[in-house]
Amino acid sequence: MEKFVPFEKLSKKKQRERNAQKRGTWGALSPVTRKPQNPKAYNRKKLQDWRRDPGPAAF
Repeated sequence: MEKFVPFEKLSKKKQRERNAQKRGTWGALSPVTRKPQNPKAYNRKKLQDWRRDPGPAAF
């Protein structure tokens, strides 16, 4: 059995190892901050939507 050593008295290397063990993973969640698109900004793809629109439905 290893003798207990307080965290503050561990070497920097050992502290980093212990911190790495305690740290979890993000899993499926991405830590990158996301924000919605600016509705006032120019969007080239939006201008092409009229080509995909079939027009008025024929009865």
